[in-house]
Amino acid sequence: MTYSAISLDTAAAPIPVREILPWAVFAGLLFLIALYFVGVEEGAFSIFNGRYVHEFVHDGRHLLGFPCH
Repeated sequence: MTYSAISLDTAAAPIPVREILPWAVFAGLLFLIALYFVGVEEGAFSIFNGRYVHEFVHDGRHLLGFPCH
């Protein structure tokens, strides 16, 4: 019976910051958009008419501690 061993001599190559930065900016923008819709999309700052977005993210608002009523 033969066993195959994993070589511990190989190390993971570090990822350069210039390759991570665009993805970090993209993730940050997605986070800010989600935060806007969950936390601010209501009342005077509303982009969309009606309460559809508010009702869609209503439970998320309470989960994250945003007051809404």
